[in-house]
Amino acid sequence: MLYFENDYSEGAHKVILQKLIDTNMEKLPGYGTDRYCESAKKKIRSACGCPGAGIFFLMGGTQTNAVVIRSMLKAYEGVLCAFSGHIAAHEAGAIEYTGHKVLPLPHTDGKISSETLKEYLETFYGDENHEHMVFPGMLYISHPTEYGTLYSRKELEALASVCQEYHIPLYLDGARLGYALACSSSDVTLEDIARCTDAFYIGGTKTGALCGEAVVFPGQAPDHFLTIVKQQGALLAKGRLLGIQFDTLFTDQLYLHISRNAIATAARLRDAFRGKGYRFLLDSPTNQLFVILDNQKMEALSKSVRFSFWEKYDESHTVVRFATSWATKMEDVNALEALL
Repeated sequence: MLYFENDYSEGAHKVILQKLIDTNMEKLPGYGTDRYCESAKKKIRSACGCPGAGIFFLMGGTQTNAVVIRSMLKAYEGVLCAFSGHIAAHEAGAIEYTGHKVLPLPHTDGKISSETLKEYLETFYGDENHEHMVFPGMLYISHPTEYGTLYSRKELEALASVCQEYHIPLYLDGARLGYALACSSSDVTLEDIARCTDAFYIGGTKTGALCGEAVVFPGQAPDHFLTIVKQQGALLAKGRLLGIQFDTLFTDQLYLHISRNAIATAARLRDAFRGKGYRFLLDSPTNQLFVILDNQKMEALSKSVRFSFWEKYDESHTVVRFATSWATKMEDVNALEALL
């Protein structure tokens, strides 16, 4: 069986595993106060060009989104996102569970435009009854998006400008951020993200770590953020587990280096599909490919390949997702091409 179902099927990069083994018997303080967490924070601050950033390590993406969004919203506020946004589509109502409504916006291939955002905010505040409504208190975006597409620096700056005009924070979900940074067609750097957003996270779970996400507040973290993390059951006693992993990922640019494998194997797979005459739902430059398959062909292929259902295309075709990762082998791509 060939596996292209997601980008977190494997465990962790061997360098991370070795570091965990090498440090296993060290006695370290808990809750992220150990020297490895501090070292990782320093390296991330340097990579972001943000020496005063507040950095916190959490276990997973849904957990991170729920905690960060809750910490930054007032009781009467909701969070704006694309209809396709992870918090709206695939997090089981985790945001609503914290007491905040998700306010979906139209998108183009997963991306929200600054014009769409501004129109929504103008309409909201232009309504004389807006005091009776859920206030738009934050904008959530994903980079790469759920469709594998990327914001340009210009688009990110435009969104940031609208958010600043209306005094709402911009929060970026970076679950697959490594693959965005490794993509040659992207002009957005980690420093750009730190400059334009009020909060973002660097994904580890889908980019070589066993688990873990690094939350970055380029300015000031919300008051008592660590206490909120604890209250939400998201504070890991053995914080070293996350600190060691991110300290390793941000040593000698390992994070960026291993992310390039996902881009290279996805590019090879993209060419293979195109060479065989397959169609794509959209053009995704990163590690997620959305292919339109004839239903009978999809059923036949599923006997040898694991991939993800995405959406129904028409009565006889389905859109499925093929994902590569930091660990995808080129020989598996070649084997899939042979099956096609």
